[in-house]
Amino acid sequence: MTATVHTVIDTPVGPLTLTAEDGHLTGIYFAIHRLRHRVPDFGLAVAGLPVFAETARQLGEYFDRQRQDFDLPLAPRGEPFQQSVWALLREIPYGATRSYGDLARDLGQPGAAQAVGVANGANPISIVIPCHRVIGADGSLTGYAGGLDRKRFLLALEQPPAEEAGRLF
Repeated sequence: MTATVHTVIDTPVGPLTLTAEDGHLTGIYFAIHRLRHRVPDFGLAVAGLPVFAETARQLGEYFDRQRQDFDLPLAPRGEPFQQSVWALLREIPYGATRSYGDLARDLGQPGAAQAVGVANGANPISIVIPCHRVIGADGSLTGYAGGLDRKRFLLALEQPPAEEAGRLF
């Protein structure tokens, strides 16, 4: 078994812990993950790995509104159903949202909205696998491992500036 390693980077949504194995990103965790969720052992702290540098660079571009898609070597660990949900999350376009029911229908399992929600909540690679783009069927913001304030921030970040969108504010 390969050893997991980690580093911590500062971002506009607070410190993020990045985890990797064999040069592949396995996790992006908010500090609050440890308080609310079961997370794997982060392993040894390591600085300077290429996957960490590239992830930090791409996240920086994302937060500066210069990047809409990520191109990183990902290796999230999860059950086959979780993997299928996480693959669908990566298909949600920047600035768009989908409901849990939408994702369940896309999987061909229209009654599985709750299971999709559980898989969404278990996503180990926050932001890059954009679980923040999943909302309730009524358009409401629902749970987010990083907290609803961060979810709101990320969704707002992905909206065009008011002048580009034709809004007054």
